[in-house]
Amino acid sequence: MEGVTLERAKLHLEAWLDAELAVSTGQSYSFGTRQLTRANLSEIRKQITYWQSSISSLSGNRRRAKRYIPRDL
Repeated sequence: MEGVTLERAKLHLEAWLDAELAVSTGQSYSFGTRQLTRANLSEIRKQITYWQSSISSLSGNRRRAKRYIPRDL
């Protein structure tokens, strides 16, 4: 993720968590003749997962498995 800092990724994650909270209180609402429908909850959760993994990789908390193949020379 070139150009994205850890702080920026945390900001995006916080925004998506706020969006999830807003959707959980009501998917759509109307006032007067206007109606507002919020984003799809599954898309919000995909974005939360994406930003959580981005934060993990930017902060260096990623576990890496290494595989070695023994060779008889």
